[in-house]
Amino acid sequence: MTGPLRLRRDLSRPLPSPDWPGGISLAPFTDGIAPALHALMAEGYGPGEGDVSGFEDWWPALRRDSEFDPQLVFTARAGDGSIAGVCQCWTSAFVKDLVVAPTHRRRGIGAALMLTAFAAFQARGARHVDLKVMPGNARAIALYQRLGMTEARDAQ
Repeated sequence: MTGPLRLRRDLSRPLPSPDWPGGISLAPFTDGIAPALHALMAEGYGPGEGDVSGFEDWWPALRRDSEFDPQLVFTARAGDGSIAGVCQCWTSAFVKDLVVAPTHRRRGIGAALMLTAFAAFQARGARHVDLKVMPGNARAIALYQRLGMTEARDAQ
C-alpha cells in the first residue's frame, strides 16, 4: 500500500480571490456547529478515504490539540443554513481536512475554501501550506494541482 502524497502551495506567489458559488457563503466556526461538522466529515470520507472517530472522542481530542485554532476552521454555508463544506487546518500551515457535502460537490466550494485557507496562512506569514492526500484520490489531487499545489518531496 502506498502512503499519502504531501502537496504544498507556495504562498510567496499571488493568490486568486475565492469565487463562492451562488447561495454559498463563508461562515465563522462556532462550537455549536461542531456536531454538524463531524457529521459532514463522517459522511464525506467514504470507505478507505479516511476515518472519523465518534463525536464524543473526536471533539474533545480536536479541542485539546495544540495545533487547533477555531479561526482556522473555514465553513461554507448554504442558503438554508446547512454546512456545505469545511476546511479545517492546523496552525502549522497544514490542511487537515477538506470535505464538501456530496450534494454540493463540483460547484467550486472546495476551491473557495482552500483559497480562503491559503489567504489566512499568507496573512499569518506562512511561506507555504501543506496537506496529505491519498494517491488514488484523483479528483482531490486535480483540485489541489489547479490551486497551484505541487508534490513536496523534501517535506517530512
